[in-house]
Order: sequence, then structure tokens, then C-alpha cells
Amino acid sequence: MSTITIDAFIENFLTAVDFQDPVELTADTELRSLSQWDSLAALGVIVMFDVEYGKTIVGDDLKAANTVGDLYKLLG
Repeated sequence: MSTITIDAFIENFLTAVDFQDPVELTADTELRSLSQWDSLAALGVIVMFDVEYGKTIVGDDLKAANTVGDLYKLLG
């Protein structure tokens, strides 16, 4: 597993998605339950993976992820 903690990943996720209102996230938070989880948010997460972690993910990876923890597991 990655050396980055889930807490650090969540902080980066919050920055990448740029929520307008404060959001409490855990690894179990369902992406589809987030009001601002849309194509722009998804693009921000794809860019985050590339810039922050040097890992390429695609739309199919995001479609397969149900929770924030599922995205974290993509760091493998």
C-alpha cells in the first residue's frame, strides 16, 4: 500500500474537488453522496493523482470507485 495516509489523501481530495461548503469525509464516504461530485470534480481527482502521486487514472477507475477509500486504494 502507499506510504501516504488516508488522512493526507482526504486532504488532497478536498483540495482537488474544491468543495464550496465544508464537507466531512472518511474513507467510507460514498462519492455519489457528495453534492459536488460531478465531471469537474472527477477531473480534479484525475489531475491530483497525476500531479501529487505520479499515477495515471482514467474515468473507468472513477466509475468503479464507490467510496473515497476506493480511490485511495488506487494508489496501490
